[in-house]
Amino acid sequence: TPDWVDHALIAEGGRVARRLGRNAADVLLQLSLIGGYRFGGPTDLLVATGGLTGDMTRRRIAETQKWSVAIMQPDALLPYAEGWRLTVHVRAMHALVNRAFSESWDVERWGLPINQTDQAATLGLFDGVLLLGSRALGVPITRAESHAVMHLWKYVGWLMGVDDQWLVDSERERHRLNYHVVRAQADITAAGPELAQAIMATVGAMPYGRFRRERTLSMLTAFLGVRSMRELGLPVRLPWATVTAIAANTVRYRVLHRGEVGKRRLERWGDRVAQRVLHDYYGDSEQDVGALDTPTRGR
Repeated sequence: TPDWVDHALIAEGGRVARRLGRNAADVLLQLSLIGGYRFGGPTDLLVATGGLTGDMTRRRIAETQKWSVAIMQPDALLPYAEGWRLTVHVRAMHALVNRAFSESWDVERWGLPINQTDQAATLGLFDGVLLLGSRALGVPITRAESHAVMHLWKYVGWLMGVDDQWLVDSERERHRLNYHVVRAQADITAAGPELAQAIMATVGAMPYGRFRRERTLSMLTAFLGVRSMRELGLPVRLPWATVTAIAANTVRYRVLHRGEVGKRRLERWGDRVAQRVLHDYYGDSEQDVGALDTPTRGR
């Protein structure tokens, strides 16, 4: 473990992330995941592996959701705890993909199938974009809270094998790197619309699917804009869901749950939201968030 790792700060980052509740789930699915399909390269690899197309779509989204929830839990990133193990599993999976596609992948055009730039971009979608998108939905996030979340993901990135040059301490540094990475990305390919539409089909097949689909399309239109929606082959909707989310967050964060007591309530609310999201993806077979392994059981 590097000397710069501060587990107390990581724990605070987890608490801040849990307080984001539904907003985190919305931003990560819509702005981070689907928004990332506007660019070529990694999207083509996802189609090639079948990781986010067909019947695998729901499973892969569920696994990503479980991982993101796990690393936010208390002591989850201590060695051999659930969040630590799932993160190391991601690293091993990336290595296996690189090995499997080493001969068939166009390295001259794309670089390694899962290269450092791709991993840095993915890390940016989980830390900087998460904070940026949550603020856009009306969630107040202080500089100290931002620093804690960034430190959590810096350690997660290190565990995943991201090189030190891509690991940052501040949200401002991440946005600067994200900007340069986006400027260097390839244009949208046929894989982008295929992946985006597969996710929307999965959303529509979940409980309350029609409402979920319309809500997601509404927020996506606000996040991505009309042009990107059309390029992804998704129908444009009025941003009613974004307006509703901003109004609800204004009341939730600025009126009802202020102070330390309010923060604890928001954490419990975030845990309930995470449990519902996991249940929607996994059904009755998925364990509750509270049942995720502790460091002792994980050894």
